[in-house]
Amino acid sequence: MELFFRDNFFSTGLTEIMDGNGEVAGSVDLKSAFGSSVDVYDAGGRLAFGGKFRFFVGKWEVSDAAGQLVGVLRTRMSLMSKRYEYDAGPRGVYEITSPAFSKEYIIQGDDGKTVAVFNQTSRWFQSGAFHLENDSLLLDSYELIVVIMGIHAIQNRNSSAGSQSSV
Repeated sequence: MELFFRDNFFSTGLTEIMDGNGEVAGSVDLKSAFGSSVDVYDAGGRLAFGGKFRFFVGKWEVSDAAGQLVGVLRTRMSLMSKRYEYDAGPRGVYEITSPAFSKEYIIQGDDGKTVAVFNQTSRWFQSGAFHLENDSLLLDSYELIVVIMGIHAIQNRNSSAGSQSSV
């Protein structure tokens, strides 16, 4: 499945999810400019998945529409690339990687096979836009949107922490 979605400049409010044909396929609700939680709704307007940081821990939790935890995203240390791990419980652990200065990411399963790819495009004074291509049979595309927004939130937190420490 191919989907396009974006962050808001002020990181709050609803944005549309579009499919490869330009049709509305759902929405992303960036719930607050002061927090990092997100909800993703399907094309029928029903809650599909949500995500938020755990208290005092840099892990991003992904939950289903019933509020049940379905996965945890965490950063993995790496010198020359961006690395994340998405633990989807019995559905497997997925590695998400991108070269150091790239905005293209690959999501691979335990077996090393690519199950999805996404890229981020950002422009000066514009919010990030994302393109997701999901070929996974185990990971829902709306779930992966929450994972991608989690990566974006982790990166924003890290850049904010870096700019505050240099003041």
